[in-house]
Amino acid sequence: MTTSFEHDFLYEFVTLFVILDPVASVPIFLLATAGLARKDALRVALYAVLISFGVLFLAIAGGQFLLTALHIPMPAFQLAGSLVLLLFGLKMVLGTLIEEARSLPADYTLFERAVYPLAIPGIAGAGAILTVVLLTDNNTRSVAEQAITSGELALCLLIFFCMYAMATQLFRFLGRSGIEIITRVFGLVVASIAVNGLITAIKLSFGLATLATH
Repeated sequence: MTTSFEHDFLYEFVTLFVILDPVASVPIFLLATAGLARKDALRVALYAVLISFGVLFLAIAGGQFLLTALHIPMPAFQLAGSLVLLLFGLKMVLGTLIEEARSLPADYTLFERAVYPLAIPGIAGAGAILTVVLLTDNNTRSVAEQAITSGELALCLLIFFCMYAMATQLFRFLGRSGIEIITRVFGLVVASIAVNGLITAIKLSFGLATLATH
């Protein structure tokens, strides 16, 4: 069984961007910032990308060491992460995430709005954590290469912030109902990604597939 990715700047950047999936997180951002002034919504976006970078950077720096120390194989980690992602996707589809966003306490701070559900698991979810751990495999990547991957991650999240900044304008055109529809549709996408991860993890656990990307 191999768990490797090519070391190529463009390849890694595109891989990170797709796995982080900014399109699917935009509806979550709009839900988390509904009713806020544009300035406050941008602060939520900034907090979210900074928190996400912190979480994913910690995964880069110590994720593999932690899994090794706890004797957790990568397929098991992917299986658990995919289950969490599936539950999150189902919450989007069924509208419970929408209800959670609407029922946020009045005294909920901007930082708290950014943490859940936007930063975790919206951006720094199980798939993203698994991907950065694989892209910075300690057995095959030098410190310099891991630093480059960290830079690619920062660039991806900068693009996220720009997309969130533009997304605040979308709310005027889509309205609350439009955001709810988009959230449910992308919930199906998130759930599908999770199911695919579950299938892959199960195959890997039984030696029926290899996690190799070339």
